[in-house]
Amino acid sequence: MIKQKLGKRIAELRNRLNISQETLSERIDINQKSLSKIETGQNFLSAETLEKLLPALGVTCAELFDFEHLAPTTNLLDDIYSYIDKIKNDENSLIILHKITQALAKK
Repeated sequence: MIKQKLGKRIAELRNRLNISQETLSERIDINQKSLSKIETGQNFLSAETLEKLLPALGVTCAELFDFEHLAPTTNLLDDIYSYIDKIKNDENSLIILHKITQALAKK
């Protein structure tokens, strides 16, 4: 299970940087097929590859292993409602949240 989550997270971060598997594999000194297997959860990366991957993706180890947003949508909605409940009395935070959600809805 962790191999799949980690692979999905690596692919997500790579796509966020708008780089190909080929480009990332060159940066971390592995072949593209190996990276593909890591991203699909078929293989786990070595400690050496992990050390090269973090700066290549511009993340910390904690950020790389942050899978919370990969939870089922219902869990995400529960979290969002919980966050809203925490800031519902803070007008500035609500204004910012409104702008963010408005911008996302326009996508």
